[in-house]
Amino acid sequence: MDSVTRPGPTTRARVRQVSAGIVRDHRDDLATEEPLEIRIQAGEARRTVAITMRTPGADFELAAGFLYGEGVIVPGDLSSIAYCTDADVAPEARYNTVTVRLSAGRLPDLPALDRHFVTSSACGVCGTASLDALRGRCSPLPDQEDLRVSPEILYGLPHRLREGQGVFGKTGGLHAAGLFTVEGELLAIREDVGRHNAVDKLVGWALMNGRLPLGGHILMVSGRSSYEIMQKALAAGVPVVCAVSAPSSLAVDLAREFGMTLVGFLRDERFNLYSAPERVVP
Repeated sequence: MDSVTRPGPTTRARVRQVSAGIVRDHRDDLATEEPLEIRIQAGEARRTVAITMRTPGADFELAAGFLYGEGVIVPGDLSSIAYCTDADVAPEARYNTVTVRLSAGRLPDLPALDRHFVTSSACGVCGTASLDALRGRCSPLPDQEDLRVSPEILYGLPHRLREGQGVFGKTGGLHAAGLFTVEGELLAIREDVGRHNAVDKLVGWALMNGRLPLGGHILMVSGRSSYEIMQKALAAGVPVVCAVSAPSSLAVDLAREFGMTLVGFLRDERFNLYSAPERVVP
């Protein structure tokens, strides 16, 4: 693997810029988008679970977070995560293939493994569990009476998220997900061409550092809040999810059913509360 070039989060490209009738050629940084194949292995058995388009970086966290969010693994299941060096993987694809080794002696027998998940950076997992299936593995979040956040704290989250987006500053083409305390302290931030991938990376970070569940925390995402994002936040136990744009109808349904506080259009010192508004107090 030492002779293989590892893909980075940005890719240089030649572009022609036209501005006010002036034409010039120059180099530009693009957000890298490449596939990542996620495999799980238990004993000698191995299986591909997902192929997702992502921005390289924090690949192990992405794999762990995805598997946890889909209910394939729980804390304690991980034995190791590594890039794949199997003979069936071409050298140029080795940094795009991750094997998650489980501590169990056999692969989990879950409906999620009855097919391969094929995801894109835009839509998340296609054909994943509906609300009915989610009810079977997730419970409503408890209403912690001491978990309250002020509007002033929320106002500052978009700026703090933007400050932490180093790759976005170079490319202008990445989403971000940030994990905050209720006091507004930024604990971790991850970027990706897919907003759901950025959330998976954060959840994977928390899983691999023994921080799950994430009660008492705020998840802030760039763009809109979708069902996939809310599903992943629920699995991780996040009680408050904020987005700079609008939520989808299914995201609101999920938040209301499972007791999550969903904040949308968080910008310019204003926001909408779609569910569990009691957690946000002046």
